Amino acid sequence: MSLCKDCISGVSHEGTPTGKIEQIGRVECYIATPIGEYANNKVILFLPDAFGITLPNAQLLADDFARNGFKIVMPDYFNNDPVPADFLEPGRTFDIAKWLANHSAADTRPALDRVIAALKESGITEFGATGYCFGGRYVFDLAFEGVLKAAVVSHPSLLKFPDDFERYATAVEAPLLINSCTFDEMFPKEIHDKTDELFVKFSPGYKREYWEGCTHGFAVRGDLSNPQVKAGKEGAFKAAVQWFLSHL
Repeated sequence: MSLCKDCISGVSHEGTPTGKIEQIGRVECYIATPIGEYANNKVILFLPDAFGITLPNAQLLADDFARNGFKIVMPDYFNNDPVPADFLEPGRTFDIAKWLANHSAADTRPALDRVIAALKESGITEFGATGYCFGGRYVFDLAFEGVLKAAVVSHPSLLKFPDDFERYATAVEAPLLINSCTFDEMFPKEIHDKTDELFVKFSPGYKREYWEGCTHGFAVRGDLSNPQVKAGKEGAFKAAVQWFLSHL
């Protein structure tokens, strides 16, 4: 499996993150906590793209989820070795294939498992997950394993069609939302309808949103000066919030 050039391209977003980085299960995590009362037995795992937990774009999104009443935990499953954020700058190049070879499931999944185990020990009984690009793979894997109560993926990568989608539609109980877009090598437009067909009888709940004119990565790294991309980025977030409010 591979990633594409759009997995490490995009625009940095302005804003000041308000969450904090702490260790959970000996793994650094970006944590965003709601102000006021919230369900303290629930957590949404924010499973980031290749830029990891320190990209301000991802931190700002996590903060926005927290403002809607969800505690968010974003684990550093890249072990302090994400794609550096400055590679979003124009003209920069990066060997994503070489990086991915050193960030296989064997390298990255143990940290995620330690975080989940520690959260369970602390009293968390219900998990949701929202995964972006690289993180979409782990949303599916956690759903396969029965960890999740609700699942969201936005422009997911590293999934195999139709195998992973057939397995989800036949063996998983977590409702699934997919945020898709027009230009996406990882979840291309030609399989959108075919994916929908697989989930026609999926009783837990399924929805696929489609964001016209957007490119893979739009939900985290989209150029907000483009009206279509801005609408897609904001719409994908609102759809995810509504999904969790309905299913978590």
